[in-house]
Amino acid sequence: MKIAIVNDRLIAAEALRRVLVTVPEYEIVWIAGDGAEAVEKCARNTPDLILMDLIMPVMDGVEATRLIMKQSPCAILLVTSSVTGNSGRVFEAMGYGALDAINTPILGSMGNSQSGGLELLKTISKVARLIGKTNSTSILRSATPKSLTPPLLAIGSSTGGPQALATLLSALPANLSAAVAIVQHVDAEFAPGLAEWLSQKTNLSVSVAVPDRPLEVGKVVIAATNDHLVLQSNLTLKYTKEPLDYPYRPSVDSFFESIAQYWPGQGVAVLLTGMGKDGAKGLKVLRSAGWHTIAQDRASSVVYGMPKAAAELNAAMQILSIEAIAPACIKYLV
Repeated sequence: MKIAIVNDRLIAAEALRRVLVTVPEYEIVWIAGDGAEAVEKCARNTPDLILMDLIMPVMDGVEATRLIMKQSPCAILLVTSSVTGNSGRVFEAMGYGALDAINTPILGSMGNSQSGGLELLKTISKVARLIGKTNSTSILRSATPKSLTPPLLAIGSSTGGPQALATLLSALPANLSAAVAIVQHVDAEFAPGLAEWLSQKTNLSVSVAVPDRPLEVGKVVIAATNDHLVLQSNLTLKYTKEPLDYPYRPSVDSFFESIAQYWPGQGVAVLLTGMGKDGAKGLKVLRSAGWHTIAQDRASSVVYGMPKAAAELNAAMQILSIEAIAPACIKYLV
């Protein structure tokens, strides 16, 4: 797909360029420093998609969008420093034909696109499907390499899990640079209360997992129905009834196996106290996929079932007390 960048700030244009070059299927055909230059270049070489800034000298993104859609129409994605702060201009540009708006990625201290890159690539992938440039998830999968995917801390627990989760989460820093997802065996009726209770035990945001939303850095989500929480190929969450005959609902195995299949990066997976064997097989799959895996030890477990099954499968790289798990997670998530 041929993509053009329109931005008067060199650092912003470079951030966009560094995100795009991570996907072999994306070709940057030109870069313009203001709206007037973009209109001129678009007339000579119309791309499939323009990443259009809003606030620029000479001609802003709203007027540039209007002229381009009139003279040489193509897909336009608004990329601005603050979508909410520029909502008036965003809606005006959308009125002229812009498809969507997203915040500009930010370059990290080492020159990599540290914040917002993954979100941008997801939006571009959505636009690509909309304009018929791809009909599969291949672009999205290649658009989310480890460098753009945050680490993930995945946790499974059952009997005795709430207190173990509180101990673990309370020891994680407020600025944790990882997303956190929890599958706890609990009836759907009690899941919102568990999320609220855990939010009082940690500096991180804790909420129930919502379908079709991505996992986010610094936020904790908890499976909240009697169906299984799984990750989809587009890196958003969903609930599924399958497998119907699985006795543990929601299933830790189902979630662990789905992130092993779809999460482009890696992370840490933890299996805590609980009755039965759920999560042991999934933990083994994650270890084979290169994740760092941890199981709670016998002494600190209320019921040494699930972590014992993991230990017997050699699924856990470390077997630790509940107090030692958070420091180990932090070590491998930074």
